[in-house]
Amino acid sequence: MIRGAHEACVYGYGVLQTQEEINVGRVWRRCRTFVVLLAASLACVLYCEQRIIGEEFLLLFIAHLIVKYPEVEQPPIINYGMGMAYSFYEGYLAHIIPSDGGRFVGFQENMSIYESAQGIVFPVKRLFLVITRSLYCPPDLKHFNKSDSSLPHLEACKVSDKSLEDVEKDVAGVKGRTYRNSAYVIYRPGRRAVYLSAECATPLHTLYRVLQKKTVYEELADVDSRELVRDFCSTLRSAVHKNPESRDKCELVFYDDLDPTQNLADVLLDKIRELEPNFEEIISKRE
Repeated sequence: MIRGAHEACVYGYGVLQTQEEINVGRVWRRCRTFVVLLAASLACVLYCEQRIIGEEFLLLFIAHLIVKYPEVEQPPIINYGMGMAYSFYEGYLAHIIPSDGGRFVGFQENMSIYESAQGIVFPVKRLFLVITRSLYCPPDLKHFNKSDSSLPHLEACKVSDKSLEDVEKDVAGVKGRTYRNSAYVIYRPGRRAVYLSAECATPLHTLYRVLQKKTVYEELADVDSRELVRDFCSTLRSAVHKNPESRDKCELVFYDDLDPTQNLADVLLDKIRELEPNFEEIISKRE
C-alpha cells in the first residue's frame, strides 16, 4: 500500500506542476503495476478486516520516505526527450545561432545580410522552431496551409535565394559541413507580407519516423510521445534561455496540426505579434 500510495503522490504532484490534462489511458500505461499493487493490498487488508490507515501505516510511510531520501539526492536521470534536446542544441543550434568569431557572423547578423541582399525585412530576428502535435514535419511548411484563400498562407521566399547564407564548419571529422536555414514569407490578403525564418525541429521529425516503425524499434513501442515532446521542449527552452549566445534568438512555436481550425501562418503571426507588437510599423517603414 505504501509503494502504491507513493507512486500516486508522485504522479499527482507532477500533474499539479505541469498542469497537464489527466489522460486515463496514459496513467494506466505508466502506473498500472502500482495500481494493481495498491488494489491487491487494499483488498487483502479489507478481507482481513483491518484498518486501512492506522498509526503503523503513518510510521511505515515516514520510514519509507527516509529510505527513499538518498535516491532524491542523486543526480537526475537524463531521459530520451531531454537527450534529444541537448543533442539538438549542441549538435545544431550551437552551430547556427552564435557567431564563431571567424567566418560566421551569427544568426541575427546573417538575417540582416539577407535583408540587405534581398530588399526585405524580418520584423523578428529569431529562428522559429515549429513543434507539431502529430510530430509530422513536411519538407516544406507550405503543406500546413489551408485551402481557404482568405486565410494567411506560408511559402518559401520567392526571391533569388530561398535560404540564408550557408554556414560551413569543420565538425567531427567532416570538412566544410553545411548548415542552412530557410526564409519564409506569410502572405496576408490585403496586407503586407511578413518575412521570417522558420523550420521544424528535426529530432521530432526523427522521432515521428521511428514511431511509424514500432515493429522495428520495439523498445519504443509503448513510449508516450506527448511526454517525450514535453520533456524535449522544456529542456530545449531552458538550454536556449540559459546560454547567452542563443537567448532571444530562437523561439519554440506549438502548432496543433491535428486541429482543422488552426492555421500555421496565423499561429506564427500571433507569435511575431507577441514578440514585437509594432511589427506592422517595422515592415511598413522598410517598404
